[in-house]
Amino acid sequence: MRKVFLFGMLLFTSLGFSSCSEEDEATGAARMEVRLTDAPGDYEEVNVDIRSVQIHREANDDGSGWTTLDNIKPGVYNLLDFANGKDTLLASATLPAGRISQIRLVLGNNNTLKLKGANARIPLTTPSGQTSGVKLQINADLEADVTYVVLLDFDAAKSVVKRGNSGNYNLKPVIRTLTQAVAGGIRGTVIPAAARPGILVISAANDTIGGFTDETGRFLIKGVPAGTYKVQFTATEPYQNKEIPDVTVTNTQITELPPVDLN
Repeated sequence: MRKVFLFGMLLFTSLGFSSCSEEDEATGAARMEVRLTDAPGDYEEVNVDIRSVQIHREANDDGSGWTTLDNIKPGVYNLLDFANGKDTLLASATLPAGRISQIRLVLGNNNTLKLKGANARIPLTTPSGQTSGVKLQINADLEADVTYVVLLDFDAAKSVVKRGNSGNYNLKPVIRTLTQAVAGGIRGTVIPAAARPGILVISAANDTIGGFTDETGRFLIKGVPAGTYKVQFTATEPYQNKEIPDVTVTNTQITELPPVDLN
C-alpha cells in the first residue's frame, strides 16, 4: 500500500489545499494526520519525548493489530508551545478504510519539567506501566479517500504529578482525543478518455486545486475542504472545454460527478 508524502511540521491553522496528480487516484484508503495540542499548565516548560505513533485496527487489544506510522517527526516537544489553539503535526499516513480503535504514543526517556522562575530542568519519570506507550481510545471509522485529523489534546497541568515533598515529578499523560474529517474530494470520469484535460477545482475565493485524468478518463481530486466549487476542464483540440458550477463538497465523503463529455 502506498504511503502518503510527509506533511512536515505545520500549524493546524495553516492546513491548506493539496493537489492531485495522475498517480493520486482512488486507492480505497483514507489519509490521516496525527496532531498535538495542549491545555496550558502552570509551568515554564513541559518537555515530552515522543518516539513513535502507532494505531490499532482491531476491536480487541491482544497485542496484535498495531501499525507504526512511518511519517513521524520524533523528538522532544514542549507542550506549552502548543497552547492557545496551536498544534503541530506528529505523523501522517495513508491507511486502509475501516475502523481505528486505539492510538499509542511511545515515549522516550528525555522528559523534563521546568518550573516557573527556575533555571534548571527537572526529570519527569514515566511510570513503569507506560513503558510500552500511552494508549488512547479513538474508535473512529475512516472512509476511503477522505482526509482525517486526529487531535491529541495533551493536558500539561494534569499530566505532571508531584511526588510528595521529594522535589521529584512523574509524567502521567492525560490526553483527550478528537478525530474529525477535514477534507473530502471530487471524483468522476471524462469522455472520451483521450481528451486528458487539465482539471481545476475553484472556490468562491478563487483558491484552486489542480488535477488530471488517468488513461481511462477517471479522476479524483482529494483534500478538498467542505464548500461549493466550480470545476473546470481544459482540453486541447479537437476536444471542448467545460465548466461545472455549484459542486458541493462535504468533509465526510467524496462527491461523484456525472460523466463529463468533452466531445
